[in-house]
Amino acid sequence: MQRFQQYIGGAFEDGAACFESLDPATGTAWALMPNASAADVGRAVDAAWAAFHAPAWAGLTASARGKLLYKLADLVQAAAPQLAALETRDTGKIIRETSAQIAYVAEYYRYYAGLADKIEGAHLPIDKPDMEVWLRREPIGVVAAIVPWNSQLFLSAVKLGPALAAGCTVVLKASEDGPAPMLEFARLVDQAGFPPGVVNILTGGPAAGAALTSHPKVAHIAFTGGPETARHVVRGSAENLASTSLELGGKSPFIVFDDADLDSAVNAQISGIFAATGQSCVAGSRLIIQASVKDAFLNKLKAKAEAIRIAAPDQMTTEVGPLCTLRQRTRIADLVAQSLGQGAQLVTGGVVPDGPGFYYPPTILDCSGLPDAAGLKQEFFGPVLSVISFETEAQALALANDTVYGLASGVFTRSLTRAHRMIRGIRAGVVWVNTYRAVSPIAPFGGHGLSGHGREGGLAAALDYTTVKTVWLRTSDDPIPDPFVMR
Repeated sequence: MQRFQQYIGGAFEDGAACFESLDPATGTAWALMPNASAADVGRAVDAAWAAFHAPAWAGLTASARGKLLYKLADLVQAAAPQLAALETRDTGKIIRETSAQIAYVAEYYRYYAGLADKIEGAHLPIDKPDMEVWLRREPIGVVAAIVPWNSQLFLSAVKLGPALAAGCTVVLKASEDGPAPMLEFARLVDQAGFPPGVVNILTGGPAAGAALTSHPKVAHIAFTGGPETARHVVRGSAENLASTSLELGGKSPFIVFDDADLDSAVNAQISGIFAATGQSCVAGSRLIIQASVKDAFLNKLKAKAEAIRIAAPDQMTTEVGPLCTLRQRTRIADLVAQSLGQGAQLVTGGVVPDGPGFYYPPTILDCSGLPDAAGLKQEFFGPVLSVISFETEAQALALANDTVYGLASGVFTRSLTRAHRMIRGIRAGVVWVNTYRAVSPIAPFGGHGLSGHGREGGLAAALDYTTVKTVWLRTSDDPIPDPFVMR
């Protein structure tokens, strides 16, 4: 089996232990991954701490940091086919998606390369005539970046890019599920010429995560994952009082009004829930459809869902591949069964296929009249769409906001005024109107509630990796009066 190594202090090494990684298409082991111990994590943080203070990194100008990021972007673009193949092999995400996404990841590094020397301070018009006061934005310190297996190169870019642009150093922990592309990405970091210890990449389970998030030298934690794990992250941060940015899950509403272009909305819904086999935090997993067009819309949706080609993820013609893990498939099947037991109607799918691999078919549940059904409340993180109908705009908005999450949303309507009303009313960090799943390095991304806090992408993300220093400079040449002499 292929063997991968972790990257600490500019050196590749085996972990304290290792574990087998399974190919989701077959369910068989194909590679050995390093399983970082708490001691490994400690060495990685120490390496990042030393690099943060060393002249090789701390002495670089912001423009020089940008040049390193530009080089990393070029290396990512050149290695995209190899990285895509690894991600497909280790996570089951189909090759047509990994290829396109990783090629675009390079643009995130280019964006932050260009931003590196544009993170500015400010001069304050202070109310004291003999003082000059200005603000400096300085790197916050060592960053703990924790990413899940899905879209991991993208989710690491929106952390590494701004952190490195700001001048921080990073310890990145990849998920123990499907970490191969992140461990291979470490070779690109090494080739780009970042000083040793500036970026460290390892993988491991909860023990490694706990050691990283609670380490006293960690100043900021950037985490993407589920709310339950995020609670452990926040508890860990109580030890070091690190700041946090949390990009968590979602149960995103996909709202279709009767005046929408139904064919366009159907295509967007197919992409919004079945792309990446539904394993996406922004999956449009709640279809909120106006009752007058519900039957017509579901007929179109069902036909397209049943025509989706489910096959091996390494084939370019495959449209839906396997789930990443067997436990995820088991959880999805249980939630579908729970929803059906609550009275939901199965429109299509819902049956675990025979054969090897962790496949699950595109599934649609009609939960109309069942606002508390599991399908409408819980994040499946798989190819399952739950449907509920509405009569009025006010009902649509109430259903959209009937969730503990607040990450993304979609609105399909030809009415400009209605679109603006929905934009104002929906409680979500992202609102897509007549489109879905569009992203850009220029645009901030994030949510609130159980979808987390903080933003990734855009200038806002870079500022999260800085701290503000206030500088006071007295301009008078007169001596400071003795404070104990009364005048």
